[in-house]
Amino acid sequence: MDRRIGLWAQRIALAGLLGATASVASARDIIWARYGDIDSLDPQRATSTLSLQVWSLIYNTLLATDKDGKPVPNMAKSWTSNADGTQYTFKLHKGMTCSDGSTLDASDVKYTVDRALDPKAPSVTKASWGPIEKVEVLDPLTVRFDLSKPFVALIPFLADSFSSIICKSNKDKPGFGTTAAIGSGPWIFKSWTKGDEIVLKKNPNYVNYGKLAQNKGAPYMDGLTIKVIPDPQARLAALKTGEVDIAEPPPDDVPAIKKSGKLKLVVAQNTGQNVFWEFAVHRPPFNDKRARLAVGYATDAASAVSLIYGDLTHQEECPVSKGTFGNDPAFCKKYRPGYDPAKAKALLKEMGYGPGHPLETNMLVWTGGNRDKLAEVFQAQLAEVGIKAHIQMMDIGTMNARVKQENNTKTGIGSMDMMTWSWYDPDILYALWHSPGAYDGFTSPELDKMLEQTRVLTDPKARAEKVHEVFKYLLENGVQIPLYSPGWEWVFAVRPDVTGFHVAPFVYPIFNDVKIAAAD
Repeated sequence: MDRRIGLWAQRIALAGLLGATASVASARDIIWARYGDIDSLDPQRATSTLSLQVWSLIYNTLLATDKDGKPVPNMAKSWTSNADGTQYTFKLHKGMTCSDGSTLDASDVKYTVDRALDPKAPSVTKASWGPIEKVEVLDPLTVRFDLSKPFVALIPFLADSFSSIICKSNKDKPGFGTTAAIGSGPWIFKSWTKGDEIVLKKNPNYVNYGKLAQNKGAPYMDGLTIKVIPDPQARLAALKTGEVDIAEPPPDDVPAIKKSGKLKLVVAQNTGQNVFWEFAVHRPPFNDKRARLAVGYATDAASAVSLIYGDLTHQEECPVSKGTFGNDPAFCKKYRPGYDPAKAKALLKEMGYGPGHPLETNMLVWTGGNRDKLAEVFQAQLAEVGIKAHIQMMDIGTMNARVKQENNTKTGIGSMDMMTWSWYDPDILYALWHSPGAYDGFTSPELDKMLEQTRVLTDPKARAEKVHEVFKYLLENGVQIPLYSPGWEWVFAVRPDVTGFHVAPFVYPIFNDVKIAAAD
């Protein structure tokens, strides 16, 4: 009996850690285990990394990214723009098809963008499409975007899975987003059992025009099953026994994994991930920037992340992460509130806080990846200067909703959160901080004007200068205090019989090149 089938059968018989009701995967399936599930199969209805990674397997995008995260041709073999950057024309490859066999052409691109901008049910990332006024099909292989004003972040956005091209045949497909998804990516969606697994099969008609895989055709393996295994030790145990092929390991076990050499480790680069403090600014104490800066001065992020993650991550100085346009640690360090407990205490004293009267706040943190332990380190650091932080752990979806709730609450103790975003361009700062803001938090007319300019400046030097002005404003006002990068799902443990697995920029796992050696 094949080793993998035998192990999965044994798992079901014994009703072990991975659950007794899950289906037995094909011997030719790649088994990838993650801590959580997707939110939706619809790329216009969610923002989580867990969802993005799956969309990148099922769907395709007009553009792709190279190893440095820069946009390159993909479904669109070329593109041009007019002189003022308000019109983009894309030429598509001939012969592209959707997974249901229908032709994919310029009409599918128009359908996707029109759907994203539909005022009745817009994409959750509508703002990132920019000021598109109209999408026009010039011929089956040519599509033009007309913009009301320049928008320099459009091109990198079209290489990201948020802009996944949705085949227009999904329009009449019952259950699209939950039980159905027609795409043109390397893998075809078969089924999704919520909280358990997603089953994909290779797309035999797939052609790789620009994605970071050496294989330019269909994936080598027949299938890919994505398992949900919340417990990190259960994921590690499944890796060791061969029940899964690839999984996120427990951070605490990474040194032992390295030492044993029995599993391979793949650490993603250019993740775009940034973890930072943000605050409920419409009530005391964080409506006063002195309180926000005090938190910054009290936080020794470098020591904390080193203690919890070792050399797997690093302190981030900027509001966008390494590898993202504008990131300049030397510049940001001049304005970021660095670790200085004395300054923190002085600011708190000015506000009337001190021994016997600590600044009290809730600290919202999302689950997984040892962030509970990291939060305890930060809690202890804050306590040293007179800030009493109550840790509240929750999943990221719940936290996002809670942050918005806190921003609309005028009474009660303070609220701060360890927020996380992954993005390919500093335009993320527009989504976060331009009025009305992502969660109804901090905004200002001055900041709005600066953010608007970062979107229209076509000269890279001029844009970088304006992006740095935004950095300076955010850091000096304690609006966004960077902590560390990368921060989630960036470390993969891989069984020794698996070859060809790698991770593209912005934490997109690539399975096209994967081969699994036959069991003895």
